[in-house]
Amino acid sequence: MKRAPLLLSAALLSVLALSACSSPSSNDAGSTDASANSLEAIQESGVLTVGTEGTYKPFSYHEGGSGPLTGYDVEVITAVAEKLGVEAEFEETQWDAIFSGLESGRFDVIANQVSINDEREAAYDFSTPYTVSPGVIVVKDDNTDITSFADLEGKTTAQSLTSNWYELAKENGANVEAVEGWAQAVALLNDGRVDATVNDSLTYLDYAKQNPDAGLKIAAETDEPSLSAVVFTKGNTELQTAVDDALAELKADGTLAEISDKYFGSDVTE
Repeated sequence: MKRAPLLLSAALLSVLALSACSSPSSNDAGSTDASANSLEAIQESGVLTVGTEGTYKPFSYHEGGSGPLTGYDVEVITAVAEKLGVEAEFEETQWDAIFSGLESGRFDVIANQVSINDEREAAYDFSTPYTVSPGVIVVKDDNTDITSFADLEGKTTAQSLTSNWYELAKENGANVEAVEGWAQAVALLNDGRVDATVNDSLTYLDYAKQNPDAGLKIAAETDEPSLSAVVFTKGNTELQTAVDDALAELKADGTLAEISDKYFGSDVTE
């Protein structure tokens, strides 16, 4: 599921509330962990700590459920870390807590298919996008009622309540059934408990590749693609610039295209 929360999580609100009640010295923007996750501190420690879910195939997951952490985002940020001369160390966390983890300094960046949107840009900084993907409506093969986003009016979709796709479904008049992720959304769809789910095309295409007889199809897609990027706390300019430079090098030397082809059969960075 494309990761692009539009609503601040309860955990993040709690962090902000605690910050508001803290001493003046800890109220300075970014003061809590700014030095800890600066480029200089990261290079001195030799570790870039990355927040990711670890349950979000094909972007961040454990093969077979218990194998080593792998995935598209995992490989991209690992390659970025190598360009910075450090090692990527992953902190796995649930999606609804991932942004509060960044705010609290538990990790330096997030690499978990986080889409860029206006609300998120107001709260965080982003790298150059490393994934480009349109949103799609996924329905059962025999569904003929939904052929456009306008057709979601009055229909029930399965969505994570903190995702960009939730907002898109609501904007088009859908009744939303809350789920924790793509796997649960597909289960409800296959069981006939919802009419559709809105997600990014890459998640669906990976699922369809792994489950060719799933009986699902794309009913419609967005005109504008979603752009996903590495997420930083506001003002961490040196680290952001260094990651951007690393991504540019990885694009130029073909590494990003190679990783993309491995997971999706095409270059999804364009």
